[in-house]
Amino acid sequence: MSIDMSAAGNATSFEQLDVDWNCDEGTVWCLMKPRPRPCFNPQLLAEIERLPGLLHNAGVADAGAARKPCFLVYGSTIPGIFNLGGDLELFRRLIDARDRQGLEEYARACIQVSHLVSNGFGLPLTTISLIQGTALGGGMEGGLAANLIVAERGVNMGLPEVLFNLFPGMGAYSFLSRRLGAAETERVILSGRTWRAEELHDLGIVDILAEPGQGAATVRGYIAERRRRSPNTMMALQRVRQTVNPVSYRELEEIALIWVDAALGLSDRDLRIMDRLVRSQDKAGRQQSRQTPDDARPARSTL
Repeated sequence: MSIDMSAAGNATSFEQLDVDWNCDEGTVWCLMKPRPRPCFNPQLLAEIERLPGLLHNAGVADAGAARKPCFLVYGSTIPGIFNLGGDLELFRRLIDARDRQGLEEYARACIQVSHLVSNGFGLPLTTISLIQGTALGGGMEGGLAANLIVAERGVNMGLPEVLFNLFPGMGAYSFLSRRLGAAETERVILSGRTWRAEELHDLGIVDILAEPGQGAATVRGYIAERRRRSPNTMMALQRVRQTVNPVSYRELEEIALIWVDAALGLSDRDLRIMDRLVRSQDKAGRQQSRQTPDDARPARSTL
């Protein structure tokens, strides 16, 4: 049985997310559908931040042991795109206005979401990033925040911020360094390059590779196996991992404030390069609108 939680209770509050609780699988599926561009805009961030309340209101936290979900899968409804990163058009306006407070508010919204994902939304949940399309900048950071990363072969991921003289400040360093160590983390960030999922799997960033178009099936197979074999051990090990290598909100916040300082120090040349990326996000948004009209509910067959 599946419960469409985004259509219950606060329906008007969930316009950029599809949220379903599959009771039989023991899984909450949370799929992004941001508008007008496939990026982490303030509304999408606010909706993700409301997820803990939605989960509690839907009875997820109080469900019986046989129905209580153990996993939350975090993905996208947009064909070929997971997420293209921060809201660069908003960044540009705030930088032009020298609006430090606005940049700090946006940065804190981003790290609040990353912290929630990394900590299972305050529930005994394992979070899984299902990356079936391009994940760039903050999009890759959002994927890194999950406890487990599943990506389809051939998917492109990268942190291009260095190309316009900035750095990914919403969690990339924290999450990558837990997987790679500081030196390798800085190599990845400073490269500014786009990586294939296979390369990131070899580096130890992507946990599981799936065949193209089989990401959801691969996640379902992983979940079924974990529920069948030692689910208590897996949850305990996750708690151990978070105890040994915690990513605290304070750590994320301090890095995000460094990012704000760096953003306000960008030159006109740096901002012109950012403008090119803004146009790329806009182009992707127009293509997205043609593929999925605003009044059409995205098909769930991809799940």
